[in-house]
Amino acid sequence: MFTSKRTDIKFTVLPKHIAIIMDGNGRWARKRGLPRPAGHHAGVKAVRATVELCAKHGVEVLTLFAFSSENWQRPVTEVSALMNLFVQALDSELESMHRNGIRVRFIGDRSSLNDELQKRMTASEARTANNPGLILVIAVAYGGRWDITQATRRLAQQCVAGILTAAEITDAHISTQLELAALPEPDLFIRTGGEQRISNFLLWNLAYTELYFCDVLWPQFDEKQLNTALQFFGERQRRFGLTGEQIAATKLHNVKGEAS
Repeated sequence: MFTSKRTDIKFTVLPKHIAIIMDGNGRWARKRGLPRPAGHHAGVKAVRATVELCAKHGVEVLTLFAFSSENWQRPVTEVSALMNLFVQALDSELESMHRNGIRVRFIGDRSSLNDELQKRMTASEARTANNPGLILVIAVAYGGRWDITQATRRLAQQCVAGILTAAEITDAHISTQLELAALPEPDLFIRTGGEQRISNFLLWNLAYTELYFCDVLWPQFDEKQLNTALQFFGERQRRFGLTGEQIAATKLHNVKGEAS
């Protein structure tokens, strides 16, 4: 059980893996008469705070949707500013995350990124590879459809090579070929900014994830907002296709087994 020092809220159930679409940076800037890149810079502070809070709570994995495959269609100046911001953020935040035991991992189509950013991403992963704490997954140039397409291509290659037959392929095979392979599936999905869609993010992995949407713009997402999302998660009954009665019976059986 974790008790928030600031709000004294107790969480009896916490997600192992949280996935977040950090929406609203541009609108935050526009409301203040600032250029859109200013909103992205402000959003970095919310990222830092969220990473620290998730680590404090004992969350195992935090996946952040930083830049989607569709974001390439945005104005060139904004895309350029975002790419530069990624580099700056890696330079300024990496050592602090490393000291705090955070492991950094990137998912997405790296071939679409410039060479310098690819090198820094690879170096960041290598620097933090053996850290035992929170795994911070950053999705850059990522799309859920792209992810599934890449997975099926790899399985098709295995079929051509005679390693598998089409009839042998199961959903487990597909899962092992996805970008989040070997990590627990997200338990809680959070999207800020008021939109209520998943926007091609982790399409396969979110099948049984609890979805939480809030109106607050990402630069304003803070501990209070995260606590509210965690409370929402704690109140959900996760059934995975079973009935509520079956879940209750399973919990009762587990309790009796522990007591015996």
